[in-house]
Amino acid sequence: MSRDRYRVCLQDGLKLDLNRLAAQGIVRRGASTGPAGISWTSDYWGEIASALIWADMRGHREGFFRIRLGEWDQHIALSATPRHFGGRQWYFVCPYMNRHVSVLWKPPGAYSFACRQKWGRQVAYASQFMARDDRAHRGKAKINAQLCRKGGFDPDEWDIPPKPKWMRWKTYDRAVKKYDRYDDVLDEGLSALMARLGRIV
Repeated sequence: MSRDRYRVCLQDGLKLDLNRLAAQGIVRRGASTGPAGISWTSDYWGEIASALIWADMRGHREGFFRIRLGEWDQHIALSATPRHFGGRQWYFVCPYMNRHVSVLWKPPGAYSFACRQKWGRQVAYASQFMARDDRAHRGKAKINAQLCRKGGFDPDEWDIPPKPKWMRWKTYDRAVKKYDRYDDVLDEGLSALMARLGRIV
């Protein structure tokens, strides 16, 4: 059962993903960076916001992150923890909950970025507003798009593509099983619909 829209949709706001920023080279572990420009876009509206960010990740345990969005300016602490196989993993420290997180959110109407837990029941993910079948369709499309992007396949030509080169079989098998579970949900929905139609006729 989908949720009523009395909550704000989290994905309608702005998201900061520290790992993605590092992968894009916008922030660099072991270095001080910025100012660097970032933007958020919507499939429908195009660019919805842009900001400047600075990051200092030179320390062994602590750093800082700053984001300026128009007149609004927020400073966020960073924390690094050792990885089991060497190196360090960096996290945002939520300014409100003091939690170590990789992702911070600024929902529509909010004045600052914070972890998902800070927003509590005020927000929900987009999938929580969907019915079960809609979530299954969305899940299948997402898996297909991710595998096609990694493997260079055309998503319109495949329901689920072959394993992309360099992807581990374990990762691919997990994606296929998840895809099959979504398929089962849709089959159940179709069977229930056919049964209801049979009763009506």
